[in-house]
Amino acid sequence: MKRKNIIKALATFIIFYYGKYFQLIPIYLFNIGEQNIKIKLSLSIFSNVCECIIFFFIFRDDLKKEFSKYKNNIGKCLDCGVKYWLLGFLVMIISNVIIGLVFHGHGATNEKLIQSMTDAIPFIMLINVSILGPFIEEIVFRKSFRLLIKNDKLYILISGLIFGSLHVLTTFQTPIELLYFIPYSSLGIALAAMYVKTDSIFTPLSMHMFHNFTLTFLTM
Repeated sequence: MKRKNIIKALATFIIFYYGKYFQLIPIYLFNIGEQNIKIKLSLSIFSNVCECIIFFFIFRDDLKKEFSKYKNNIGKCLDCGVKYWLLGFLVMIISNVIIGLVFHGHGATNEKLIQSMTDAIPFIMLINVSILGPFIEEIVFRKSFRLLIKNDKLYILISGLIFGSLHVLTTFQTPIELLYFIPYSSLGIALAAMYVKTDSIFTPLSMHMFHNFTLTFLTM
């Protein structure tokens, strides 16, 4: 494994984990005190923009190559992306229904938090969830993990499971909510699989953006 890949991956994980602290910049610059939900969301978006810019510069060479590959094979990439997304989305729906009916789950806290923020600033939140969020997550959970894990099956499994787990572990309030890592992981596994198949991060990125945009727009 190349040392350069390890350094890139570690830098990405560190920036992702500590990215929330970027919002301290406008807080100190503009002496922001008491914060309502709109201010908190604006600060969160600022942090996400900072992360996106840094990730772009870290992976700019790879992104240019993979965008060219995506553009030149867009039909194949979209065909592959839609097929895997439909499969992952189907598993998401079925697992959500089972969790709701059998375990009386009422949805993951992560989803409720996103919905409350969408209600507060709908169109700005739509941009955050549909563009910034997917770009950050695809770089972290797909691109960075691929630098470290070359075995296709192992990569797809680890990338998907960690993606799903972190969507739940950081916000869960009851043990039942932990089960929601299953629907989240199904999407993560589908996104990782389409990256392996097309060798372009823009395939899972475009499907991730489509997925988030559609679900968020329908709940606005």
